Order: sequence, then structure tokens, then C-alpha cells
Amino acid sequence: MNADDSADDSPVGRIGVLVVGTRGGRGPGEVLVKIRGGSEAFLAFSDEPLPKGATVLVVESRGARAVDVTPWTDPLGVF
Repeated sequence: MNADDSADDSPVGRIGVLVVGTRGGRGPGEVLVKIRGGSEAFLAFSDEPLPKGATVLVVESRGARAVDVTPWTDPLGVF
């Protein structure tokens, strides 16, 4: 595996959609992220509650299957 391969494995910096809304400090939701040629689900943590269907940006990884997310609006209207 080269350095480029490991960068493709990271969900950080990728856009996702919440399939289960987050509850802020009360608990995670679930985000579906396009990664590694498919889509994968991760536990999603956020500072404030976010609704199901919200588009989010993955800002940090908490390990293999958990990430921190923040609301994201696509300035170009691509997503």
C-alpha cells in the first residue's frame, strides 16, 4: 500500500448524509459516506443535534467506524 491508498481510506474531508440524526451531546447518529468505491456507514457525532437527511462534512475520525461531523452546504450545488 502506498501513501495515496491510505488517504483514500480516510473518511475525513468527505461529504456524507445522515441516515440517523445526531443528538449533539446526548449521542451519535449515523452517516453514510461515499468511500473506497462504495458507501459505508459510520457513527456520527456532532456538537449540536442534526436531523436525518442533513448533508455533513466529516471533520475528524474517532477510530475505525466513528467520526465527527459538521453541517455542510455545497457552495457549487454538486452534492
